Amino acid sequence: MTPSVPQGFKLSGTHCGIKRNPGKPDLSIIMSDRPATAVGVFTQNLVHAAPVALDRQRTPTDRFRVLVINSGNANACTGDRGLADARQMATLAAAACGVEASHALVMSTGVIGEFLPLEKIEAGIRAASKQLGNSEESLVLGARGMLTTDTVHKLSGRTILVDGRSVQITGMAKGAAMIGPRMATMLSVIMTDAALEPATAKTLLTSIADETFNCISVDGHMSTNDTVLLLANGAAGTAPLTGESLATFGQALLEVCTELAKAIPNDGEGCTHLVTIDILGCADKAAARRIAKTVAESPLVKTAIAGADPNWGRIVSAAGYSGVAFDPGKVDLDVNGVRLYQQGSPLAFDKPAVAESIRSQRDTHVRLMFGEGEATARFWTTDLTPEYVRLNADYTT
Repeated sequence: MTPSVPQGFKLSGTHCGIKRNPGKPDLSIIMSDRPATAVGVFTQNLVHAAPVALDRQRTPTDRFRVLVINSGNANACTGDRGLADARQMATLAAAACGVEASHALVMSTGVIGEFLPLEKIEAGIRAASKQLGNSEESLVLGARGMLTTDTVHKLSGRTILVDGRSVQITGMAKGAAMIGPRMATMLSVIMTDAALEPATAKTLLTSIADETFNCISVDGHMSTNDTVLLLANGAAGTAPLTGESLATFGQALLEVCTELAKAIPNDGEGCTHLVTIDILGCADKAAARRIAKTVAESPLVKTAIAGADPNWGRIVSAAGYSGVAFDPGKVDLDVNGVRLYQQGSPLAFDKPAVAESIRSQRDTHVRLMFGEGEATARFWTTDLTPEYVRLNADYTT
């Protein structure tokens, strides 16, 4: 079921010619009918795109009005011209929507190292600004305009009661490859009609992104453009959220972000499995996260799952080179609920049955237990298939 658009927001999506296929939207606009809080979390890559630089400069803010997104061109590694083009995109979107240029943000995704076709983008902005709406169709078009190699658009939402008022949280995301946190190529926009102070929103989004968007990987390659924006315009009529109201909102936001984050590796390029990795019993959270990420990004683990091979040695050895100190004699490993390895030693198990459990379903669950403490971590990744190699070998040629 498609979530509803939060009050006070309008969206649209159109094809402006960045992508060759006219049936695929490649430009989206999201607008708030009133000044809104906007905060973001961004790629940690030193080589970051012009839109990331622009949005970092302009957030946090309580004066956001419009966001323009293009796909098919990342506007990354484009120097001073790229930054000027990002500013011009923001200015064009602001003018088309009748707001101040400094209140506009930009996202871009696609091929690195090519300049934006600004004439096409300007025409697309003019067209999209005339089609803004709050219908299900408008939301879906907005979500589709940010896609690159994704096979599906990604939406999630929650309706909750806060301070006696109905509040909507609706998020969209894109991403299928070049996924490797921190941030994990992905974009996400979460809109809400609740009221949030910028500092509160920034703290909340940073914390939740760390448990969701920073816990996914397809190929371990950190993008130049990763951005998650939280937009809160207060149109539901709530006071700025604090205390229990903020906690209620935060739980719903966590659920939305979790669904969006999982949807990215589930749509990973060429993947046939979504892999959930649970790490238990570590000395601290950082150790658990590091082991989870190492296992998630092992090509040998990923190819074993692609081949439905319960090759537990690849999983255990990946944990061993993570750089985290632990006692190998305490390690247990389950795959799809079957214990394969216990207290540092292999167990007899029905290999054909475990292989079939991997082969016959899209979800694979890996559970590693270390007996070193109480800290846990959860990570989501994909398998690695020949189709992923084909897609990325042919990406620009």
